[in-house]
Amino acid sequence: MAQRLRLPSLSALTRAYQRNLKTLTRAMRSAQRAAAKVAKVAKTAKATKATKTAPRATAASQGDWIAGVATGPAGARRFHLHIPPGLALRPREKLPLLLMLHGCDQTGLEFAQSTRMGKLAARERFLVLYPEQDRFANAQGCWNWFQQRNGMANAEAATLLAAVVQVAQSYPIDVARVAVAGLSAGGSMAALMGARFAAHFAAVIVHSGVTPGTADSALSALAAMGGHRTGHLPTPHASTISNAAPLPPLLVLQGTSDHVVSPRNGLAMAQLWAQALGAKASAATSQQRGKRYPMQVTPFKRQGRTVVELRDIVGLGHAWSRGGAKLAYSDPAGPDASALTWAFAARAFKQLSNAKQPQQK
Repeated sequence: MAQRLRLPSLSALTRAYQRNLKTLTRAMRSAQRAAAKVAKVAKTAKATKATKTAPRATAASQGDWIAGVATGPAGARRFHLHIPPGLALRPREKLPLLLMLHGCDQTGLEFAQSTRMGKLAARERFLVLYPEQDRFANAQGCWNWFQQRNGMANAEAATLLAAVVQVAQSYPIDVARVAVAGLSAGGSMAALMGARFAAHFAAVIVHSGVTPGTADSALSALAAMGGHRTGHLPTPHASTISNAAPLPPLLVLQGTSDHVVSPRNGLAMAQLWAQALGAKASAATSQQRGKRYPMQVTPFKRQGRTVVELRDIVGLGHAWSRGGAKLAYSDPAGPDASALTWAFAARAFKQLSNAKQPQQK
């Protein structure tokens, strides 16, 4: 007997409408504050150039956190843009952007606290964007990377890209130096975004994520997390097909003791990505720093250049490696995943820049 399609009640739709209306109202206020921040950054840059000191000692340790809202096919999603403290821009300078996607049961700010990416951003001079999943879209706060059957996965990926475009229009961001990284469901969404919108990202970093294309519903996602489904790369977005952009370089970080996302996913993702790029695996090497967990590093190379890198972190569970102590989904005993993330992205930025420079005759 055919099942009757259950439509949401009018009251549920009304609550959703009111929720989005409030979100958009906050977005307008955030936009006004953002405009003031832009003027302030420019003024600070001039002042810092003259005095060589940060004008606000109270904010020097944390920098600016600018709230905003992006809208797209999946609706509205809040975000915070982190600008490092004392940032003084050089004439016509534009900075890299790192898009950081949190895992389930996390917020963007909690993810920022765990990864401590802000410290790297201050030292290496880049901006960090932390989107926030709406609990109305997913009760556990997971990015819906698996919802291919109803189209939510691709809609959310497009909405997150809209957040990148939005901040790039208001802040000094180099759109050729944008990377996306994520943990768990955020890592799976990062892989989806890198495959769907390859032309927009110079690097993809997946920490404890699931292989793209392994699930099309919440039920199949459980089997995919267990490493029991074969993945495939999602279809590129129609707007990027004409560009024929190859997949961006991929770094996979995976704990060997992860009981939430099977370590099989890390290898499967690296192999799938490498196959699409025509890269082959080289011999694995072992690395360890001090008493931190050791790593088995497998590079996948094409024409002598590493385009995919798999780092199996021995003994790490389902947590950000070297994350803040006493925080959920953080393990301070592992190698520094944040440093590895930025180093991989920075190499990709440099290689892309070198490739675009005209060759001397």
